[in-house]
Order: sequence, then structure tokens, then C-alpha cells
Amino acid sequence: MFKEQYNHVPFSPAKSPVFYGWFIVLWGTLGIIMSVPGQTMGVSTFTDHLIDALRFDRNELSTAYLIGTIASSFVLTRAGKVYDKIGARWLGTIITIALGFILIYLSQVDRIAFSLGKLLHIASFQFYLSFIIITIGFFMLRFAGQGVLTMLSRNMMMKWFNRKRGLANGISSVFVSLGFAISPLVFDYLIEAYSWRWAWIFLALVAGFGFSLIVLIFFRDNPEDCGLEQDGDSVERIEEQQRVMHKAEKQFTLKEAQRSLPFWVMVVALSMQALYITGFTFNLVSIFESANMDKTVALAVFLPTSAISVFISLAGGWLSDHIKMKYLLLVFLFGQMVSLVSLSLLSPGLPYLFMIVGNGIVGGLFSVLTSVVWPRFYGRQHLGAISGFAMSSLVFFSAMGPLLFSFSFTEMGSYAWAAYLCLAIVGINFIAAFKADNPQEKLARR
Repeated sequence: MFKEQYNHVPFSPAKSPVFYGWFIVLWGTLGIIMSVPGQTMGVSTFTDHLIDALRFDRNELSTAYLIGTIASSFVLTRAGKVYDKIGARWLGTIITIALGFILIYLSQVDRIAFSLGKLLHIASFQFYLSFIIITIGFFMLRFAGQGVLTMLSRNMMMKWFNRKRGLANGISSVFVSLGFAISPLVFDYLIEAYSWRWAWIFLALVAGFGFSLIVLIFFRDNPEDCGLEQDGDSVERIEEQQRVMHKAEKQFTLKEAQRSLPFWVMVVALSMQALYITGFTFNLVSIFESANMDKTVALAVFLPTSAISVFISLAGGWLSDHIKMKYLLLVFLFGQMVSLVSLSLLSPGLPYLFMIVGNGIVGGLFSVLTSVVWPRFYGRQHLGAISGFAMSSLVFFSAMGPLLFSFSFTEMGSYAWAAYLCLAIVGINFIAAFKADNPQEKLARR
């Protein structure tokens, strides 16, 4: 197959003195961090500058971002299927080069829009032209950065491990959390020091063209393609484990996965978290002001939340190698309910503290569930299509979050109504999660 060719060029992972899967964790972690320019937290540092450059108001730019994000969600499943065919190394190289060009495009987006308007002599329609140009930019950025690069980096890491999959993900999550926490500060420094245009150009050189060389040289899709086995085990040890555990190894297709209850419980759980956290973050200051809490208190919520998330991520990653994923899912959903109840009752004191705890639990387990569940429940052969569908749902709901919370506040007078709606869905999903057992276990008992 195409993705199996050239795995020993320019070096053979099988000759590494340390199991190459641990290097894969390093490269995959870097891949997720390099996706930050396409994440909401990365884009948010540039929004004020885009508003000024394009002569938009905040709602107009937010609408363009919403449309671009939703549009990108519709093509992620197809990208996942491409990943299954050509693998992380080749798709990663293509998508990082594309990311470089996208960031350069965005650094000149206003100049492109206004120059095109003059060329076409449509000054009276300049707003609509600018809106289309920036929406296309957001679509490409969200597809390449938040979508494909994140998906293939996570999948690659999970393919190299089985017994230690949770541990590998936990280690990766710690550095991803730190990288995500630092990135907005780095972006802001680049903008203040060199301008927003040069900041995006610099990121294009580093996260795009520069990182594409790392991907091309060091990324590998499967250990078996490199003459290795998952976790660095021998073939004999893996066969013995399968005999002892009576482990089923069914490779589910996307359609087969969609016919199982656990698939939809997981998709809904992750999608609702994406909806909640983007709605919460986008309206952060307003949410706290409506609870008579100032901006300083609002921004301070992230530091203790991150500290809890790092601990939960490590603990959850280790536990996922030893207990059923269903139990971690139940804790995740419980954390969601704590966060939503706290939001609906937000005030200084216990509601504020419970919100921090709830967000910390959910933030820590989110990466575990997003990465570990799909290969463990449904196998590796169609991992791209399955995780691509899940990612498309996640991206779609993340786009809807700010709109739902804003509508709740402007039309209903309180953010609590959005919290109540989310709480009802999460509560139903919590009940369904008791039946969300690993499909492989059922097959193994036959």
C-alpha cells in the first residue's frame, strides 16, 4: 500500500535504540500543538486586528468564523477516509504545507479582498466580497488546523500503542495543555512586536512549511509497517496476550461503528463538551459580568482549571489502561453536569469553585476519550473515517456553542437557559452511558 512505502527512508524506526512509539508521541504531540493557529484560542488573538483591517464589526467577523467552521466540519469525514488510505506521514506533509499557505493567505486577506474589489469595480459590494474572502480563509484554517492536523496526530500516536495507549496519551496531553496555554501569549507577543501580518507569516514558516519537514522525516503511521509491534512487544507476546484475554480484533467500518450505541454516546458527549466550552469561552467576560463578577475573576478561572486538567489527564490516561472506558466516560459526563449546574447558578463562592472543578475534570478526560476510545472500541483499520466523523461532529457543535449562548443571553436574558438545555442532553446521555461498553468485549464473549 502507498502509506507503507518508504517507511525506512531516511531511516528505519526498527533500528531505534528506544521503541520508536515514544518518539511518535513526541512528534504527534508537536503536531497537535502546531494546530493551535487553527484553534479558536489561536484565532482569537487576531480577531481585533481582522476587524480593523476588514472594517467589520465583531458580529460580522464572528458570523464568517461560524460559517467557515461549520463548512469545514462537513468535509472532515472525507479527510479521515483519505487518512486511512495514505497515512499520517503523507497526509500530514500535505496538510502542513497547506497550512503554511493558508496562514500567508490570512496575513494578506484584507489586501486580497480590497484589491479584488478594485479590480472588479464592485466597490458597492466590497463588504460581501470581503466577507466571502475571510470566510474561505476560516474554512481552510479550521479544516487544516483544528481538523485534519489534530486528527492525524492523535490517531498516529494511538496506533503505536495498545496496553500503554492511555499512558502515552496522558503524557502527550500534559505537554499539549502547556503548549495550548502558552500559545496565545506567544501569538500576542509576535503581534505586538512585529504586527499581526508578520505574526501569521512567522507561524506559516514554523507550523506550516517548517513542521512539514518534521512530518515528512519522522512521522510513521503503523508500527507493523516499520517491522515493529504495538508497545514495542514481540509478535509472540501479542499472540499470547490475545489467547489469554480472548481479545476480539474486529476492525469496524464507519457504518458498523455508527450502528453501535457506544459510538453515539461518545460522539454526543464530546460534541456537547465542544459546544459548551466554545460557548463559555467566547462569552466568558459577559457570563461573569452577568453574575456580578469582574473580568479579572473571569480570566483567573483558567489557571486552576488547567492545573486540575493536567492531573486528571495523567490519572485518566493511566486508568484507561486498567479499567473500562465506560467508567471514565461516566466521570466525564458527571463533570459536565457539575459545570453546567455551576454556570446556571454562577456567583462568587461555591458555584465558582465547582465550575473550576467541573471544567478541570472534563478538560482532563476530554483528550483521553477523544484519543483512546476509537482504536480500542473499533480497531485501527478504519480509524481515520471513524475519528474523522467524530471530529466533524465536534467541530460543527463547537461552531454552534457561541451562537447558542449568545442567543440565550440576548433573547432569554440569561446564560442559564443555554446551560439548562445542555444539562438536559448531558443528563440523558449520562443514563445511556451505563450501556456504553466496549463492542470488542461483546464479540470476545461469543
